[in-house]
Amino acid sequence: MHHPKLAIIDPNVLSGLGLQSILEEIVPVAEVTLVSRFEDVSRLNISEYAHFFVSSRIFFEHNIFFRSNNIRCIVLVNGEMSIAGVRTINVCQSEKGLVRDIIALNRMAHGPNGQAPMPHPVGTGHHRSSKDSILSARETEVAILLSKGLINKEIADRLNISLTTVISHRKNIMDKLHASSLADIIIYVVMNSLADISEL
Repeated sequence: MHHPKLAIIDPNVLSGLGLQSILEEIVPVAEVTLVSRFEDVSRLNISEYAHFFVSSRIFFEHNIFFRSNNIRCIVLVNGEMSIAGVRTINVCQSEKGLVRDIIALNRMAHGPNGQAPMPHPVGTGHHRSSKDSILSARETEVAILLSKGLINKEIADRLNISLTTVISHRKNIMDKLHASSLADIIIYVVMNSLADISEL
């Protein structure tokens, strides 16, 4: 089986590890390589990589190289910053926002500049199959509302159930999905088409 390859090129190793974890959850079939220096990129077989997630500092320092590979290049920026001809992701935002932006990129088909899409996420029959349809109907409702940013009390009011019941559902959802954070629930909801990314 062919595994798409993604590379993260970021001198901030902690930031890179966080992004690597999110990418491995969103695109579990992908092989994600993390390098902290541009010099390490030369050891990679560039043509094998579907995308590079590159820090803005390294991107600008080695602009000619990355511009020549801009179809595969996604620049990690601090804040709402755009760079002509390449896609960007704001890494200075909440985990939920970062996950949403990566999923939005993942769902993009070829863009107006002929940009390549991210490798397609896994659905049924692969790594995620253990999570598919594992939630009850009520847990699914709670998961969707959590993904939309509602707090426990708001979910209780919306579904006309007690706060204790919401907390119990939330714990069950986390256990069943082996989720470590809200981001894992958002990924489950979007990847299983329980809500559109634009609604979150």
